Amino acid sequence: MNDIERAKDILKQYNQEHIIRLFDKINEEKQVELAKQVINIDFHKITELYENTKKEIEIKEKDIQPISYVDKEKLTPEEKDKYDKLGEEVIRKGQYAVVTMAGGQGTRLGHSGPKGTFKLDVYGKGKYLFEIFAENLKEANKKYDSIIPWYIMTSRENNKETKEFLEKNNYFGYDKNYVTLFIQGELPLVDTNGKVLVSREMKIKEASDGNGGTYASLRSSGALSDMKERGIKWIFIGGVDNALLKMADVTLLGVTIDKGCQIGSKSVVKANPKEKVGVFCKMNGHPKVIEYTELPEKMAEEVDNNGELKFGESNIICHLFTIDAIEKVSVEPLMYHTAFKKNSYIDENGKEIIPDEPNSYKFESFIFDALEFFDDMAILRGKREDDFAPVKNKEGADSPKTAKELYEKYWERQKNN
Repeated sequence: MNDIERAKDILKQYNQEHIIRLFDKINEEKQVELAKQVINIDFHKITELYENTKKEIEIKEKDIQPISYVDKEKLTPEEKDKYDKLGEEVIRKGQYAVVTMAGGQGTRLGHSGPKGTFKLDVYGKGKYLFEIFAENLKEANKKYDSIIPWYIMTSRENNKETKEFLEKNNYFGYDKNYVTLFIQGELPLVDTNGKVLVSREMKIKEASDGNGGTYASLRSSGALSDMKERGIKWIFIGGVDNALLKMADVTLLGVTIDKGCQIGSKSVVKANPKEKVGVFCKMNGHPKVIEYTELPEKMAEEVDNNGELKFGESNIICHLFTIDAIEKVSVEPLMYHTAFKKNSYIDENGKEIIPDEPNSYKFESFIFDALEFFDDMAILRGKREDDFAPVKNKEGADSPKTAKELYEKYWERQKNN
C-alpha cells in the first residue's frame, strides 16, 4: 500500500472523508505532501480531544489546598546567601540551560513578526524582546563565569523569520554555538462536527499545541539529547513576553535544590482576588496551577491568619526543572484545554469560508499541566515590580506602555542600589 492509499485508509477509519475527496482536486506532488501529513497525525488522539469538548470539567473544592512558598523578600541575608551559593555552583559548573518559548506572533500587539522581534520602546532607542533576553543571559554568564546554552522554541509559522532575525542581529552578541532553535508541535483544528479543517494550501489546517508541547518538542527535536551531551542538570523555561523575566535566578535554583524538589517556579502575589491569573495550589496532593476560571470565587477570596490570600501565588511562567523531570514529562500525555475560535477554511467546493463566529476547536496543553506528575515543588515568591512586565496587549494592562515603565523603573532601582 503506498502512502496515498494508506492516508485514505486512515481518513476513512476516522470519518474524515472530506479530505479523501480533496485528493482528487490537487496535483500529484500535493497529494504526496498531504498523504505524509495525514500519516503523521494522531487521529485517535484528535477524536478523543473532540469527544472531550462535549464534557463538563468538574473541580471538587475539597481537593484544592494552598501551596507553601518561600518569600524572597523575607529571607535573612544568611538564608539568601545559602540559596544563592547552591544555585551559583550549578551555573558555574555549566550544568544550567535556558529555554525561551517564542512560538507566537506579535499580532495582538499590532506587530507583524514573531513576538520576540517586537521592539519595546525603552530609553528612546528601544530594545527587541530577544535583545533583552540576550542581555539578561550575557550578564549571568559574566557574573558566574559560564556560557549558558540557550534553546529557543519557535513555531513552524515563525521559525524561518526568527532564525533570519537573530542572524541579522548577530544573536545580539550571544555566542551562536550556544543558541539552538527547535520547533513546537502542532495539532489539527476541527469543526463542531469533528471534521478537520482544510487550509488555503490544500492541507490539513494545524495550529501549535500549546506551551505544554515544549517537553515533547525538546525530545523530538534532539534538543534534550544535546542538553545531556553538554552535561546539563537544570533547565529553566520561560516565555518571550515578560521583559523582566529572570532567566538565571540563583535564589530560585538554590531554594529548589535545598528543598530536594525536581521542579520549582517563581510566583508574584495576586493583585486582588479577581485578577485573571492562574495560581499555584495543591490538588489531590500534587502541585498544580489552577486557572482563575476554575477557582471557586469563595476560595479565591479566602485569606490566611496574616490577611494574605490563601491562593495568591500567581503563575508568571517562570519554571525550573531537573533534566530528569523534563525526560519524564516529555513522554507523558498532558491534559488538553480547548479553545473555541474563528478559523477560515476551504469548503468542499474549494471556496474559502471566513466565518463571523467561532467555528472550530483548537487544542492546547499548558506547560504547568506537567506539575501534577510530581509530589512537590518549590515556589519562590518574587516581586511584581522586579519580575513581571508582560507584553501581551496592544493597549491598557500588560501592554508595551506598562512593560516599558516597569522595565525602566526596575533598572533605575538597580543603578541606585
